[in-house]
Amino acid sequence: MPDRPAQTTKSTAKSQRTRAAILKAAQELFSGQGYERTTVRDIAARASIDPAMVMRYFGSKEALFARATAFDIRLPDLTAVARRRIGATLIAHFLDVWEGERSTGSLTSLLRAAASNEDAAAAIRTIFGGQVVPMLMQVVPPTELPVRAPLVATQILGLAFARYVIKVPPLVALPRAELVRLLGPTLQRYIVGKL
Repeated sequence: MPDRPAQTTKSTAKSQRTRAAILKAAQELFSGQGYERTTVRDIAARASIDPAMVMRYFGSKEALFARATAFDIRLPDLTAVARRRIGATLIAHFLDVWEGERSTGSLTSLLRAAASNEDAAAAIRTIFGGQVVPMLMQVVPPTELPVRAPLVATQILGLAFARYVIKVPPLVALPRAELVRLLGPTLQRYIVGKL
């Protein structure tokens, strides 16, 4: 009689590999082609599995997109940053998120899709509301948060949209250090400066 725990462990490992292959294929395709042009069949082909397996593991294209674009942006603890450096620190951090080693392209894909897909737009709002707003609460008085937080969003999302989605040539050409120098003071004012 086969050893059931060993068989279960083997099955679980295979299931995890399949799920990871689907997720990786989805991230690559959503990032490269966007939400609308990526099909479940494309994802299955990239992962070398049957399309039914994509549905079995994730339920729908929308659910897979939400999982493929789930992103922990690992924001810094602003209480540990010199107050005069908060804007520059955040611009540098977001540049790392969008184009650094940690970038998978999934956040760019999410932003691209958000323009025409409500699920993607909701995911962007969730990331902002669930990660950026709590970070800002560390240094922004509660009464000012409803104004300052959306201003931060305009700067971060506007930069990302222009540089990574529509790729405005002069902005794409600007070196990272120059972006930090130019945009840091604006973000600084939005977060802790005089409005």
